[in-house]
Amino acid sequence: QVQLVESGGGLVQAGGSLRLSCAGSGIIFRLSVMGWYRQAPGKQRELVAQISRAGSTSYADSVKGRFTISRDNAKNAVYLQMISLKPEDAAVYYCKASTASSDYWGQGTQVTVSS
Repeated sequence: QVQLVESGGGLVQAGGSLRLSCAGSGIIFRLSVMGWYRQAPGKQRELVAQISRAGSTSYADSVKGRFTISRDNAKNAVYLQMISLKPEDAAVYYCKASTASSDYWGQGTQVTVSS
């Protein structure tokens, strides 16, 4: 039974910071490509950041320089450090794990940015 659980979302003022966490069970993150996605109301779900099994990272242009994805294989966890948050960053953020056979999604965590 695979489960991904996000945490760390909440309300933050524009310019502030949040750190999102994703913890996995029934799956080994070390063997998975991990990604953070977000979806705002009325918008398509978009890939925000991705980290490979080897640790290579990539980011959407809209968050480049502000967000950092990282992984801690010993804790079977992935993180998204977000700084200089903007109102347009407000969305539900989802953790995704991709294995050779399947994709798995967390339940999402709400990030609200006030101006």
